[in-house]
Parts: sequence; structure tokens; C-alpha cells
Amino acid sequence: MATGSTSAFRPSGTVPIAAGTTTASAALAGGGETVLITNATNAVAFVRFGSDSSITAANTDMPIQANTRALLSVNALITTVAVVLSTGSGTVYVTRGDGSSI
Repeated sequence: MATGSTSAFRPSGTVPIAAGTTTASAALAGGGETVLITNATNAVAFVRFGSDSSITAANTDMPIQANTRALLSVNALITTVAVVLSTGSGTVYVTRGDGSSI
């Protein structure tokens, strides 16, 4: 692929996370080096990735604005995601796959 080109995002698995003001974590589904986070809540979601199920998220981690999406790059060692909301509760969807644009 030429320098600067993009490849459409190809999802391989999605995990819904019931998020709230207490950290929640889940094993990532599927494979790939890209993660699409869809924050379907009315609050800022903070996410953290790790390689074991003991990770927790805090309000100092990567923020994802309410009702938006973010596409992030992760490596093969990342197996778990943790999420915490600034207020309230709702669902944050984390989809693993490959690609650089949506």
C-alpha cells in the first residue's frame, strides 16, 4: 500500500461493556491491530487496554467523548479493555479488527 493510504476498517469481533462510574472490563473479541470504540452513552468514557483481566480504568485514561467513536491501534498482546464513565451508566462497544479508516 502506498504511503499515506488508508484501508477500510474490517471488524472481527465486538464486545459490549455495561459501563458506569465503577470500572468494568472485558476480554476483547476477534483479532486485529485496530480497535473501534463506540461510546453509546451520554457521558465521557475513559478506556485502558492491557494484557490481563486485572486492569482497571480511571478518569486519567484515554477519554472518548459521549456519543462518539474512536479508532485506535493496538498490538497483538492486548487482550482486555477496561472502561469507566464520568457519570451515569450505559453501553460502550469495543470492536477489534484491521484497517485505518471508517
